[in-house]
Amino acid sequence: MNDFSTAISTALTLIAHNDASLREIVFLSLEVSLTASLCALAIGAPLGTALAVYRFRGRGALIVVANALLGLPPVVVGLAVYLLLSRSGPLGSFGILFTPTAMVIAQCALATPIVIALVHRNTVGHWRAYGDAMLVDGASRARTVGPLMAIGRDGVLTAWLAAFGRAIAEVGAIIIVGGNIRGYTRTMTTAIALETSKGDLSLALALGMILIVLSMAVSAISFYFSRALREN
Repeated sequence: MNDFSTAISTALTLIAHNDASLREIVFLSLEVSLTASLCALAIGAPLGTALAVYRFRGRGALIVVANALLGLPPVVVGLAVYLLLSRSGPLGSFGILFTPTAMVIAQCALATPIVIALVHRNTVGHWRAYGDAMLVDGASRARTVGPLMAIGRDGVLTAWLAAFGRAIAEVGAIIIVGGNIRGYTRTMTTAIALETSKGDLSLALALGMILIVLSMAVSAISFYFSRALREN
């Protein structure tokens, strides 16, 4: 019990004193996860909206695949990205394996299906309500994608925040493609796993506390912004 109390006390001290190594890990985690979630939003939101708007052969299968990918194991994504970026892989010449860029790619691959699925579900209702009116006004289906995303902006925001939450909590894929290199590719989740295995609970607890606060902040932002957008 004394060891646990000491670890908590040290963890709080690290946070209060804005420890340099702690700050470095947190900022890298935020940079990687924000970039990955924004890339996922840029890719997934138009695709999710298009799946709600267009009717074509194989559409149902694509929707099923998008929803199935919500449960995609992170280590499988990490392995796939590793094979793509390794020296013998098709993208090996870029030399980005074990860099933050590789971590962004892996997190984006995990987060994009979330955005596609959530935006699609959100847009289906808006398309039923406004789709006929948009087409009557002479707009093509392609030109309705942007307005529908604007109408369903609360759902798009929720999708992005869900993608960010998925990205920042990820550990398996980014260990594989990032290598957990101290001062370069070590994030909050990978550092927690490493420090716990080493028995250094102080830094792990400090990072865990920050991660919990960030998760709660994301939930609060999602709730209040979604409510504000619906009211407007």
